[in-house]
Amino acid sequence: MSLRTSIAEDMKSAMRAKDAPRLSAIRLLQAGIKQREVDERIELDDTQVVAVIEKMLKQRRDSITQYEAAKRMDLADVEKFEVSVLQAYMPQALSEDEVAQLVTAAIASSGAAGVKDMGKVIAAVKPLVAGRADMGAVSALIKTKLAA
Repeated sequence: MSLRTSIAEDMKSAMRAKDAPRLSAIRLLQAGIKQREVDERIELDDTQVVAVIEKMLKQRRDSITQYEAAKRMDLADVEKFEVSVLQAYMPQALSEDEVAQLVTAAIASSGAAGVKDMGKVIAAVKPLVAGRADMGAVSALIKTKLAA
């Protein structure tokens, strides 16, 4: 079953269960997917849907930080719930050890010698960890390994 089909089925079950917060979060996700499809005039596959979810997760995490700084816990809680709903559609996350192994292999295969070759390593690692690891953390790991 494709990711889009799974999202549609979850929306139907949320409607049947009269779970308004979950239904609202799923509708936001579907709207984001539809918006990208309309903008780019394409039908999204699962990897592109994961990219949309990643973007929405990043937005929600940024909002949580801002709301907590402003002491608006009510709004932060709503965003946290949306993060939990969106996170359910993401692929299984990689462990830190798995990410470190992928980075080490990418450094060896690309022949990177220093921090100036960081772009080569990121280009090799990004398709392998897309949607399964935080690229900010991966980038920091690559930088520390190349600097050593």
